[in-house]
Amino acid sequence: MKKEKLLAILRLQKTKAVGDILAKKLIVATGDVRQIYKEKPSTLLKINGIGTHVTNQLFAIENKILAEKELEYIDQNNIITSYFLDDEYPKNLQQCIDAPILFFKDGNINLQNKRIISIVGTRNMTSYGSGFCKELIKELTAYNPIIVSGFAYGVDICAHKEAIKNELQTIAVLAHGFEQIYPKSHKKYMHQLNENGGFITEFWHDENPLRENFLKRNRIVAGISQATIIIESAEKGGSLVTADIANSYSRDVFAAPGRTTDLYSKGCNRLIKDNKAALLTSAEDVAKMLNWDLSSKQKKSKVIQKQLFVELNNDEQKVYDYLFKKGKQILDVIALDCDIPIYRLAPILLQLEMKGILKPLPGKLFEVV
Repeated sequence: MKKEKLLAILRLQKTKAVGDILAKKLIVATGDVRQIYKEKPSTLLKINGIGTHVTNQLFAIENKILAEKELEYIDQNNIITSYFLDDEYPKNLQQCIDAPILFFKDGNINLQNKRIISIVGTRNMTSYGSGFCKELIKELTAYNPIIVSGFAYGVDICAHKEAIKNELQTIAVLAHGFEQIYPKSHKKYMHQLNENGGFITEFWHDENPLRENFLKRNRIVAGISQATIIIESAEKGGSLVTADIANSYSRDVFAAPGRTTDLYSKGCNRLIKDNKAALLTSAEDVAKMLNWDLSSKQKKSKVIQKQLFVELNNDEQKVYDYLFKKGKQILDVIALDCDIPIYRLAPILLQLEMKGILKPLPGKLFEVV
């Protein structure tokens, strides 16, 4: 993405008077996010919902300065961005009217798999909830879904860890920027999660985990998935908010039932009783509801093992030696530094991947295994 365009997106995202819905209206009305800042305020005022308070904030110089600083951070740290009009933006999330116009990715995320489910629940998970979560994900492995959660205590981190254990991709949706980590005790899981999926957030790099951010990120958890599963919840809690949001998006919601006397089953039982969630007893319930036919299940892609004494031709050796020395690099840079045209470089990279000595990363990045 061109810097001018990304700067305009960041500037729009930083405008407090403009939420994601209004931002999309401005972009559609002007035809391009960059055009917003080329129009006269009087022209923008003709758009329904735009008043002088909005235009004053849109053109506030402090927002531009902050956006320039964030753009600098993005460049320096090779942060991958996802814009709501880009092809790689998650299709499920794209259908949600209030989805973020821009979010940031870190890790090894691949959203080509259409089987995406969110698993959330109480931070005070009981042994019942833990056992249910572990068994459910073990059963779901046959269908190879992506497991999404919020990286919080309790059900969230249990879902991430079990996904990794069962070699499923897992994505953590954060309520803060990449320079933060919450809770700090979960820092030890970051490397594994990055290797088996990654992190996404709509918050700028230095944003703190404020209370309102957790509620805001829940719409991404619900929106990015085909269905949301609630494993244990008290009568009130963030996971019930996520269930409500998923219902508002017309997505399927499942809840694990529990004893009526159990504090952390009351929320799930209420969802089922009020027909806001389907009763969940096994992975088969999810598969049937979402039409995941096991006979045509999406098989997990096999990890290409690095071979010993692999034979390489001159070009392959050149690219391998370059990446071994430089570390991960973007496609265009590899082509430039190795003096190999991109049309010739692409099949070389593919051959190296098939030989098990190179792996592709999001954002056209490649690195030696």
